[in-house]
Amino acid sequence: MANYLLVIGDRRALDWVLRQQRMAFPDFDRAEVRALAPGDRLYLYTTRGCFGNPTRDRGRVVTTGEVRSTVAELDEPVEIGGRSYPVGCELRIAELPLWPGGVELSPIVGELELFDGMAKSWSIRLRRPLVGLSERDAGLLDSYLTEHHRYPLDEVIDSYRPRRRESRG
Repeated sequence: MANYLLVIGDRRALDWVLRQQRMAFPDFDRAEVRALAPGDRLYLYTTRGCFGNPTRDRGRVVTTGEVRSTVAELDEPVEIGGRSYPVGCELRIAELPLWPGGVELSPIVGELELFDGMAKSWSIRLRRPLVGLSERDAGLLDSYLTEHHRYPLDEVIDSYRPRRRESRG
């Protein structure tokens, strides 16, 4: 079993992932996308820009999920924000904190092996949809996530829904 940060930078994409319980990718080009397998654990990270206000919002690990299928070509590509995502997999995400909740990543960057030696430029590592995590980093995130109450997905999912203005083309 591998652990990954699943980086989501768009509220519409986040809404789709949560409601469809699937993840879609632009292609198979990245090794981490090809390597994703059932049972792998995903730490869902929403970027500062995900909710449309990067000066107000913070990048947060909001929950964990599990990969439920291999990554494969989709029957119909997913279209979000003018981009096409033709490959994907099934996920299981069962719970979320109320928005805005979760573990803010910036204050704990120095504790994570993923960002060793990158104190000032750590966010550059998050410019891909999947970022591998060590067992140690996954354990650390797990311990921080236990400090945040999470609710069944269907009870809080609407707080993550795109606002009307953001959902236009």
